[in-house]
Amino acid sequence: MSGHNRWSKIKRHKAAVGASKGKLYTKVIKEITVSARLGGGDPAGNARLRVAIAAAREANMPKDTIERAIKKGTGELEGESYEEVTYEGYGPGGVALLIECLTDNRNRTAGDVRSTLSRGGGNLGAEGAVSWMFHKKGVITVKPGPTEDQVMEKAIEAGAEDVINLGEEGFEVRTTPAELHPVAASLEVAGLKLGEQKWSFFPQTTVKVEGENAKKLLKLVDALDENDDVQNVHANFEIDEALMDELQG
Repeated sequence: MSGHNRWSKIKRHKAAVGASKGKLYTKVIKEITVSARLGGGDPAGNARLRVAIAAAREANMPKDTIERAIKKGTGELEGESYEEVTYEGYGPGGVALLIECLTDNRNRTAGDVRSTLSRGGGNLGAEGAVSWMFHKKGVITVKPGPTEDQVMEKAIEAGAEDVINLGEEGFEVRTTPAELHPVAASLEVAGLKLGEQKWSFFPQTTVKVEGENAKKLLKLVDALDENDDVQNVHANFEIDEALMDELQG
């Protein structure tokens, strides 16, 4: 399993046990608000909003909190105006980083990201420096219960591209960006229990990091993820599972 996949599992666990619940809510509320502002408040006609609402429900966010975020996005309630911006850079060991942000102050966020990268042994790159290394995919989490063969069969029938076994965490079904919702709907009809649904970026190639570089890199990714303006951090690192467990232990 790639280090980045393993890191995603660790972040989901931290959120589940409440260590980052407040920050998770902040990030999801921002995404709902921006999605509603850009595509309207009706999830039936706004694919991005449907993904954001699904993330909110998976995080057990109260219904009235979701509705307030939508109304702030559509202008029915007063709220902050967030701007989308993506930063590109490098971490220890030459690892490529794609950092998606939603901010109400671009200068503040740029400064925060730059200083976090610098403190963590990385640096900010120019636009286009690393984005070409990544492909956008739809990601659907299937909760534990069925076998890998069962999930694989239903995913292929639904039009998915790939299925990743996450062990005790269940499975990850990957699709083209446009097929995220159709595939998810088909999997639900097929009787699978779904978790998170989102779009994500996956590297075309990976960089293996070890020792001190691995330790610095995980601290850097964690520090970036803790920033309220940072929505997602995508990277192309590969860390041995045993080393990942040791560093997280």
